Amino acid sequence: MIRPATPDDTAVIVGLVRELADYERSLDQVQLTEQQLGAALFGVGPALFCHVAEQDGEVVGMALWFLSFSTWQGTHGIYLEDLYVRPSARGGGHGRALLASLADVAVRRGYSRVEWAVLDWNEPAIGFYRSLGSEPMDEWTVWRLTGKPLRSLAAR
Repeated sequence: MIRPATPDDTAVIVGLVRELADYERSLDQVQLTEQQLGAALFGVGPALFCHVAEQDGEVVGMALWFLSFSTWQGTHGIYLEDLYVRPSARGGGHGRALLASLADVAVRRGYSRVEWAVLDWNEPAIGFYRSLGSEPMDEWTVWRLTGKPLRSLAAR
């Protein structure tokens, strides 16, 4: 079962984010708190959204996303920040169902795309995404400004 997250899901979603970060070998970089996530998802004018996958009444997966915009197509899109299904629930169709729920949102709202990033070494995820018909954007490289360089630029 896929459904929009509720405030009662906040703690488990933070736990899933931590599990994903651990899988991606970067748990030490997670600073997210339940208070931050709750405010982002359920505060005034939220800009972050989440769908969760349930199995036997337990949340076993999530898709955290926000809106993007294509200036070329003149429409919004969905940027999938995190997709994660617990290892014990993998193979049950939860990942596919989570992505299908985002595709449904995009189609119903007239959005032109659903996009995400995947680590180059994550072959299981890459294979899964290819099986859905998605394509890598090989000519594009993600760039990030954070930490001290971000603060230095802002101070100019």
